[in-house]
Amino acid sequence: QVQLVESGGGLVQAGGSLRLSCAASGRTFSRYAMGWFRQAPGKEREFVATTSWSGASTYYAYYADSVKGRFTISRDNQNTVALQMNSLKPEDTAVYYCAASRLVATTTPSEYNYWGQGTQVTVSS
Repeated sequence: QVQLVESGGGLVQAGGSLRLSCAASGRTFSRYAMGWFRQAPGKEREFVATTSWSGASTYYAYYADSVKGRFTISRDNQNTVALQMNSLKPEDTAVYYCAASRLVATTTPSEYNYWGQGTQVTVSS
């Protein structure tokens, strides 16, 4: 069974920080690009950040304009990915999902093959 499990969500005041982690199991994901998406109530799933395969010769990371400069995606090993979120804003409130893609890093949800269940991030004003 392939599983992606997010952790680290919670309630934080505006301006605060959270670090989300995603652990993959059931198979190795060294050849998968990893990404983070989020979905707020009444909105479509939104791209947040993505990063290249862990073994890529050139590390690649790409961010949505809404989080650029505040969020950082990283991979500690083949099967983990983290999202460091700083200077959080109320509009960052959403369920955050990690995902794995057989393709190179992409911003398109339909190109991701595996998804976690999500973790709630709530930013109060």
